[in-house]
Amino acid sequence: MTFFQFVFSKAFLKQLLLAIVALLILTFLIFWWLRYSTNHNETIEVPNLAKLSLDKVEEKLDEMDLRYEILDSANYNPDFPKYSVIEQIPKPGKFVKEDRKLYLTLNPSGFRKIEVPDILGRTRRQAGPTLLAMGFKIGKISYRPHISDNVLEMRYKGEKLDVGTPLQITSEIDLIVGDQSLNRIQSEDDPSEDNPEAPINSEEENNEF
Repeated sequence: MTFFQFVFSKAFLKQLLLAIVALLILTFLIFWWLRYSTNHNETIEVPNLAKLSLDKVEEKLDEMDLRYEILDSANYNPDFPKYSVIEQIPKPGKFVKEDRKLYLTLNPSGFRKIEVPDILGRTRRQAGPTLLAMGFKIGKISYRPHISDNVLEMRYKGEKLDVGTPLQITSEIDLIVGDQSLNRIQSEDDPSEDNPEAPINSEEENNEF
C-alpha cells in the first residue's frame, strides 16, 4: 500500500476524525475551565462602605465574596462615627472580580493631640490668636486682680493646665487674665491725699478708670 492509498484509506480517515473530535473536546474543556476559574465576564459592584463599622464591613463583604485590608487611619472627621470607614479603594460603584481586596481607611477615635503652647505672660489679644491658630478653642475668660492684662493661668475642664500638656485640637481652654486693677490703685504717697488743696494733675483727671 502506497502512502497516498494509506492517507485516503477508511482506517486513517477514521483515526483523523477521532483526533479532531478529541482536540475540539479538549479545547472546549480548557476554555470552560479558564472561564470558570477567572469568572470571565462576571464582576461585582463595589458597595459604599462609608460610615460602616468593621463588623458591618466584614459581614457585607463576606456576602459579596470580597476581601479588605485596613490602611493607616486618616485625620479625624467628626462627621463620621469613630472607627468607621472614611475612605475606600476602589471607590463605590466600580466593578471588580470576585475575591478582590478593598483597601479601607478608618476614622480614628478623636482629633490628634498637640502640646499646649506657652501663652502665660502674653496679653489676651496675643494669646487668643495663638490658641485659635493651633486648633484650640477659647472657653471661659476670668479675671484676677493684677497690674497687667496678661494671661496668668490656663485651665481645662476646671483643672489647671500646664504648658506642654498634650490636648486634642478643638479642646476648649479657659483663661485667667489680669484685670489691670492694681494699676488703678492710688499710691499712698499721692500728694492729693496729704494736702486736700493740692492740684490734681491732668493725667488723673483724664483717667477713665
